[in-house]
Amino acid sequence: MPRKKKIVEKLLHKYRFIVLNEETFEERMTFKVSRLNVMIIGGLFILLLIVMTTILIAFTPLKEYIPGYASTKLRKQATELLYRTDSLEMVIKDNNQYFSSIQRVLRGDSIHEESDFEKMESGVVTNEEIDLTPSKADSLLRKEVEKKDKYNVLNSAEDISDFKLFPPVKGQITQEFDHKNQHYGVDISIAINQPVKSTANGTVVFAEWTTETGYVIIIEHSYGLLSVYKHNSSLTKSQGDLVRAGDVIAMSGNTGEFTTGPHLHFELWREGYPVNPTEFLDFESN
Repeated sequence: MPRKKKIVEKLLHKYRFIVLNEETFEERMTFKVSRLNVMIIGGLFILLLIVMTTILIAFTPLKEYIPGYASTKLRKQATELLYRTDSLEMVIKDNNQYFSSIQRVLRGDSIHEESDFEKMESGVVTNEEIDLTPSKADSLLRKEVEKKDKYNVLNSAEDISDFKLFPPVKGQITQEFDHKNQHYGVDISIAINQPVKSTANGTVVFAEWTTETGYVIIIEHSYGLLSVYKHNSSLTKSQGDLVRAGDVIAMSGNTGEFTTGPHLHFELWREGYPVNPTEFLDFESN
């Protein structure tokens, strides 16, 4: 106990701190301090120094010079680059899908899922497994829909009342649309160097020479519709051109390895699926 009391007395013992003028020995300042005061003041000074250092590191650019700390600007740039990279990946993916669709059109491939009728023909399912008998209400509805959408290649649920298709040429059809034999268009007999017109407003997405089908031009229209014109002798439009329905886009010909004489091979594609052009257009000459 005496020892503890002695320590407390030492901490509280007063000392006088005097500042003198060295030449005149004049007393300028006097402080009364104790060891406890010195320890408290020293501790507060150290704490203040730690707080100020932390603030400088956390809220000023000085932290960029300390190993292990990343720049706020660099983090922001990295985040922006990450978002841009993600967006570019999505754009590239969409472009690849789009170019893949164009390639399928050029090759004449179809994204076709086997229907119930084809499964029945191949023996996967039988007649008994498919109920083909329509009800009375269903029959009336089908007749009404057929009247409204007889010449509508697009989705009737969409607002397309002003969208119309026009035949690119007039002539005799020499080969019909045949999905089973992968003939995804119609061949219209026409003399060489006759004008071939756009079937609707759109943008030219392909206009090049191909070995199999000669000069080919593909136009992208609204509602996911593509029109394809093959075996031309020359093209009057280039990729990226905007065209209107009835604009001359090519001159008919007899080019390409797959040609069977002067004619136009015309195709319509919707969302990667070929459709029969004769169901929506009249190619016969008046």
